[in-house]
Amino acid sequence: MKKFLALTLALCVALALSVTAFAAEIDDDGSGSTPVYLSSTQDGTIGGTPAPTAMSVTIPTSLPMAVSQTGNVTTATDCKLVNNSYGAVRVKSVTITAQNGWKLTAFGNKTTLANEKVDSNKLGFALTLGGGTQVATDTSNASTQTLIAAPVTGCYMSGVGNSGANSIAVKYSAIVTPLSTAATNANIASVVFVVEWDT
Repeated sequence: MKKFLALTLALCVALALSVTAFAAEIDDDGSGSTPVYLSSTQDGTIGGTPAPTAMSVTIPTSLPMAVSQTGNVTTATDCKLVNNSYGAVRVKSVTITAQNGWKLTAFGNKTTLANEKVDSNKLGFALTLGGGTQVATDTSNASTQTLIAAPVTGCYMSGVGNSGANSIAVKYSAIVTPLSTAATNANIASVVFVVEWDT
């Protein structure tokens, strides 16, 4: 009796965990069509909670720079975006906003700011993603400027399985007006990267 009950319980457990497969009749010519159904779920189980593929992209925590007493600006050389997602992504847009009393001005040679007053707090900024073309702030003097409005060359990253292409370098340059007092880690602007699936 104990063996019979143990066998019955084992069959109940096995049937409870099994996935139901329905049979289709074969027609006269010996072939049959079987649809393949896909469900995206949180844990990858059939009948699980519906969910899209998770996106995970790492962006730089800061874009540091330093200006010398003669106006030369040095920037970091190791900044990058890294796609940790299973699927390919792309940078949809990039904007920059001046912060804490600073203003955006056109990027160019530092000599273009030679006539600006000391402490006029103006920043010209340029950015290059991957192997793309450099984009830069312009003469509009708007406090927020769009550097990239839609994905372009350099904005694309493959999925995490392709280690040679799932990251892109973030190269940037700047010019700033002279400062009468020393600055340390002053927050003068913020850059917003918007990332989307490469559909």
